[in-house]
Amino acid sequence: MLNTKNYDFDAIVIGSGITGGWAAKELTEKGLKVLVLERGKDLQHGADYLGEHAPDWKIPYHGKPPRELYKAEYPVQSTSYAFSEATRHFFTNDKANPYTSHDGKPFDWIRADVVGGRSLLWGRQTYRWSELDFQANALDGHGIPWPIDYKDIAPWYSYVEKFAGISGEALGLEELPDSEFLPPMGMHKIEETIRGRLKKKAPDVHMTIGRAAILTENHNGRAACHYCGPCHRGCSTGSYFSSHSATLPAARATGNLTLRPHSVVEKLVYDEQSKSIREVRVIDSQSGERISFRSRLVFLCASTVASTQILMHSTSDSFPTGLGNRSGALGHYLMDHALGLAGMGVFLDDMDSYWFGNRPNGTYIPRFRNIKGKQEANFIRGYGYQAHVLRLDWKARLNKKGFGADLKDSLRKPGPWVWALAAFAECLPDVRNRMYLHPSKKDRFGIPQVVFDATWRENEHRLWDDAVEQSDRILKAAGAVFSKKQKKLEANMGAGIHEMGTARMGKDPEQAVLNAHNQVHGIANLFVTDGACMTSASCVNPSLTYMALTARACDFAVKQLQSGAI
Repeated sequence: MLNTKNYDFDAIVIGSGITGGWAAKELTEKGLKVLVLERGKDLQHGADYLGEHAPDWKIPYHGKPPRELYKAEYPVQSTSYAFSEATRHFFTNDKANPYTSHDGKPFDWIRADVVGGRSLLWGRQTYRWSELDFQANALDGHGIPWPIDYKDIAPWYSYVEKFAGISGEALGLEELPDSEFLPPMGMHKIEETIRGRLKKKAPDVHMTIGRAAILTENHNGRAACHYCGPCHRGCSTGSYFSSHSATLPAARATGNLTLRPHSVVEKLVYDEQSKSIREVRVIDSQSGERISFRSRLVFLCASTVASTQILMHSTSDSFPTGLGNRSGALGHYLMDHALGLAGMGVFLDDMDSYWFGNRPNGTYIPRFRNIKGKQEANFIRGYGYQAHVLRLDWKARLNKKGFGADLKDSLRKPGPWVWALAAFAECLPDVRNRMYLHPSKKDRFGIPQVVFDATWRENEHRLWDDAVEQSDRILKAAGAVFSKKQKKLEANMGAGIHEMGTARMGKDPEQAVLNAHNQVHGIANLFVTDGACMTSASCVNPSLTYMALTARACDFAVKQLQSGAI
């Protein structure tokens, strides 16, 4: 029996991660009473960062992975770089929340299970998309044209950057527009040496410090980073941007926010007469109670796959295959970034230098292939590198030959530098890459399970092959005494944790789910602003674009409310 309560909220936001936090902030600050529904459990900023600053001996199993537990209950989540006993309580239990992939097409769906979502776990790399990115579909014919371009979103990039705090170095590159920067983090001496050599021997390659949503000076009541790390265990000083450190506190300060954890959204109910969402049906994950909430606006920000799962399950006479799916595009054009270690090199320079602390950032090499109107390879689009240096220590030389005091003394001395280049390659929008709902398998709440049918296609493999070859050229130009290339693209789709698409934006409702303002075609009070909305993938991290699109959509939605259009 459905227990219906007439909650009179102006807006409901589904999800509290990167986009949900921004929607909550923007809508509450504009005077709306907002309910945020979060599927995961409650989590308190600071107090619940159980692994923050904790040495291994204070972490269960001394920080070592309990392999049998991970294999049985976290087989997918435990593949994430951020997953450990210090952070396991942030993640979803795979056994309790199953999904399916087609044979031979594994998809790694990394999910958080707490208030704040993956904003607690992300890598914090923040890059603007360029005009080249927004025009790519129209230029090469893959996918459909974006309904917006760079000039439409540029002011919103500036808006969210000024609030979030983005550290970085201005380069003046068309292919990587500059942000509103806080001072950049410093490079290590070996990185400066490498950059100097690349300027001379590979002038087409630009190397810069990573652009990161991490404060290098006090900003908006949050403290500058003090390089303690690792960041994904939590940051009680709020030095890195997350919903907990920035957007949700801003929303709470208005007095207009109601946050409800343990709230699994089952479906959205469409009203045929008003052509709008009448109610949001929720299952309390603790009690099993079914509740209905009503509002004038609904912002779906549950993350790419979860948002589309909700849309697909919300069928009606007008939308028998899912809300907003007159185009048939819902669930299709699933994308991620094809990423992994492309190459690494050993360096014997600057052996007298070292570092202290834990700089939560690496260096970045932006896209340099197929730019400035040139088609110069056997693939379209491009890739960039996120690079890191490390110094080999005694742990890398445990099998070194020797004995006694001489061996011990040699192990005390740091080894050579290693510079590793991880490629992030763009994935084309392809109708064959899709997700859908299983016809018979359901989860513990009675909601159909997600099924993935997606894989890397020919262009992604060509991009990867070129990224490997170019990494070797770059390493040698940088002065590596030894370099090693990765042979093939090994990462599963989804492993980049940048899943995008499945409810794309576009001008034509016969081709797209959303319009230029992230509004569902034909449903004026429903907006989708997370990764599901993306029409293409670029090769840079997408979170900054999600933030800007969300703030832009909130501004539009409130103006529509005020004008009576909604």
